[in-house]
Amino acid sequence: MADKELYYLTIPEAALLLESKQLSPVELTQAFLDRIEAVDGGLNSYVTVLADSAIEEARAAESAIAAGEYRGPLHGIPIALKDLYDTAGVRTTAQSKVLEHRVPSQDATVVARLKAAGTVLLGKLAMHEFALGGPPTSLFEPARNPWNTDHIPGGSSSGSGAAVAAGLCMGSLGSDTGGSIRGPASACGIVGLKPTYGRVSRAGVLPLSWSLDHVGPMTWTVEDSAYMLQAIAGHDPADPTCRSTPVPDYAASLVEDVRGLRIGVLRSYINHGDEPMDPDTLAAFDAALDALAAMGAEIEEIEIPSAVYGDAANSVIMLSEAFAYHRANLQSQPENYGEIVRARFSTGALVTSSDYVQAQRVRSRIRRETAAALQRVDLVALPGSRSPAPSFEGFEPLGRWKGEGFMSLANETGLPTICAPCGFTSTGLPAGLQLMGRPDDEPTVLRAAYAYQQRAKWYARRPE
Repeated sequence: MADKELYYLTIPEAALLLESKQLSPVELTQAFLDRIEAVDGGLNSYVTVLADSAIEEARAAESAIAAGEYRGPLHGIPIALKDLYDTAGVRTTAQSKVLEHRVPSQDATVVARLKAAGTVLLGKLAMHEFALGGPPTSLFEPARNPWNTDHIPGGSSSGSGAAVAAGLCMGSLGSDTGGSIRGPASACGIVGLKPTYGRVSRAGVLPLSWSLDHVGPMTWTVEDSAYMLQAIAGHDPADPTCRSTPVPDYAASLVEDVRGLRIGVLRSYINHGDEPMDPDTLAAFDAALDALAAMGAEIEEIEIPSAVYGDAANSVIMLSEAFAYHRANLQSQPENYGEIVRARFSTGALVTSSDYVQAQRVRSRIRRETAAALQRVDLVALPGSRSPAPSFEGFEPLGRWKGEGFMSLANETGLPTICAPCGFTSTGLPAGLQLMGRPDDEPTVLRAAYAYQQRAKWYARRPE
């Protein structure tokens, strides 16, 4: 089988070949390592490539499968991790000079679970510094968008978005505090899944904001994300926020049927503010809704009035909690922080306790209104962004990408939300569709996204 076919396989496709011994994990891993060497010089998606250990892990997987010890659909699958997941014996930097020489002694819980599932770790991926500040950062070059390398790949899980889209790994884990899984998914034309808050352990994951951080998969297809979520979800006593509710069979939700599913659209929220949506991005979103309606879903407009205050509340909470975590290092080694992240974290020092409490009150109101809306509908639909990914030239790093938007609602409510590709703009850049569900209802979120994916088939288009 040609290497090009190997690095563009989905996880289920590769798993079928690996289990039947038609494909060796070593052959698959080597195809990805060759691909990284060939194209990542122009993308900067990897900050650490673990070629030797990856081949060793692939050989171990090959031996186990040959001995009849197949562990499941992730056995022998090459993945990569955002560089804020602790990996025993492997440098974990959060793309900052503050942690340039940090080598953890043990794996994050999710890393250990992926190892137990038999995955092969190709390396660590680029990100915005400490999941907030960048580009630029104080360590390593920024990742670039494989659809057009003059453009950003979104953030903060920038390397994850770029690597998955370019066929440099079969899946990754990102982190999401204000859209850092879903933003790069939208910008890079991949699938990003932010699970319910506490559905996946954050033990051993460098924090940005304790009450807003989520861990989740970033993959090429919806089914790839379902398989990765299956491996990492579940209670972990090392994370006090981790949920103890049973983990369902996520693959069972992958059916091409949305008949009777009620999907609410926050049209007034989408139209709110002075920044109009890019026409191509809005057209792609509306076309996705039309496709879901044609498949039997019931589309209706709903209201979550306080959602318009979500970005402000999210920023106050995030910066306050981030400053609390970084305060000592900001005082002892400010020069090792990049200019962007240092400025943002320092802003957190200016937030008063009253500001923080008021932001949490706004958050509570948003959660109540969203819960009420989800009694009326099964899912809430939003665009993945207001506009396609901007170019590096003229990008204002101290500001936010104005096109992001529509992200903080899912973080403040902690609700499961997926972003899947729903088309392209006239400039050839991807657009995304977000679907948000009820607590622990990842199956319905996956079902709707999968059904739409199978109809639209955007996964068939790859960046050149």
